[in-house]
Amino acid sequence: MTDSTRTADVIVVGAGPAGSGTAYWLAQAGLDVLLLEKATFPRDKICGDGLTPRAVRALVGMGVDINAPGWARNKGLRIYGGGTKIELPWPELASFPDFGLVRTRMDLDQLLAEHAVKAGAKLLQGCNVQAPILDERTDRIIGVTARYEDEDVEFHAPLVVAADGNSSRLSLAMGLRRREDRPMGVAVRRYFESPRSTDEYMEAWLELWDGQRLLPGYGWVFPVADGTCNVGLGLLNTSKSFQNVDYRGMLKRWCANMPEEWQFDEEHATSPIRGAALPMGFNRQPHYTRGMLLVGDSGGMINPFNGEGIDYALESGHLAADIIVQALARRTPAQRERTLYEYPRILKDEHGGYFTLARVFVQAIGDPRVMKFLTTHGLPHPTLMRFTLKLLANLTDPKGGDAMDRVINAMQKVAPAA
Repeated sequence: MTDSTRTADVIVVGAGPAGSGTAYWLAQAGLDVLLLEKATFPRDKICGDGLTPRAVRALVGMGVDINAPGWARNKGLRIYGGGTKIELPWPELASFPDFGLVRTRMDLDQLLAEHAVKAGAKLLQGCNVQAPILDERTDRIIGVTARYEDEDVEFHAPLVVAADGNSSRLSLAMGLRRREDRPMGVAVRRYFESPRSTDEYMEAWLELWDGQRLLPGYGWVFPVADGTCNVGLGLLNTSKSFQNVDYRGMLKRWCANMPEEWQFDEEHATSPIRGAALPMGFNRQPHYTRGMLLVGDSGGMINPFNGEGIDYALESGHLAADIIVQALARRTPAQRERTLYEYPRILKDEHGGYFTLARVFVQAIGDPRVMKFLTTHGLPHPTLMRFTLKLLANLTDPKGGDAMDRVINAMQKVAPAA
């Protein structure tokens, strides 16, 4: 590699949705971007693969062709719980489309990385970032060391974006620890060939029983365009019994109780059961420090209400790119820093109050009695459930909107952003 390919305006570490989204918007603005991905595409990520209208809006904004083959489109969410089943169409809003999508991360991540490359980003696959390079005088990050093509390589840039996921090795090396006061989730999932792959609704099952214990979280069945269903469970650590759960065994037992004709059995499984941790509610902060910005899972940007992270990954990537473009256009280091410190402030303004509401909610449902009360008494009321869908999926019109939108927006404003 020549030295010119090892320097850039911005280095983005990790080519998941957050990293590729950031790289796309930076390249669109004409900046020289290096996108470093430790794996080689196509590669899998543990996820439900479901995209609510919030994520669809972000994809549309990036110019991704969501009408091409490979996307499964859905009308809304079908919820089971308390002996009740209710179908909730995605809300009709000015700010968001009225449909969701499903696409496997095996496909989606590669598609978004290629989209960034088309915009002008340079993608290096099989490039395993090892550590930050720090300026001895200022203690700012000025690049990264990496293992690439069996060599130890240095890459240099005045700004670095950490999009390296839940464990975020880069953030840890920069001294950013995970906040223990924030909820964590675990997701386990498996793919099955199933006639339910043509379903027009995504499904959420709100009662997860492990023997006699009711656990906080939900099960899902998401139809995929390739004839399979993504079937999984998402659990929160707000329950006392969280540590003692055999997630894989629980998913097997849950699938065994499904109707036989759905084919959620060993014979029709197309993948092993795989699991991953879900970092929630801004569990790693600050989101900007000493030349490094955190986007997506590295900054704990998963919604505790519903476990969704792709939309916040894409949104934080867009915001980080906008801030970086503005900062690099400033004349002095002090002006650049002032601009970069806007990033965590705007993130908190946008999502901080909402994530605080979500943390209160998940603490409450950690008590099985609360969870049982909500499923038993909430689900039979369609109006209340429409409100709940808007709240849990963060789908409201910020200005105008209906009475539900105004209530949810007001709740977010008064909740402290921490």
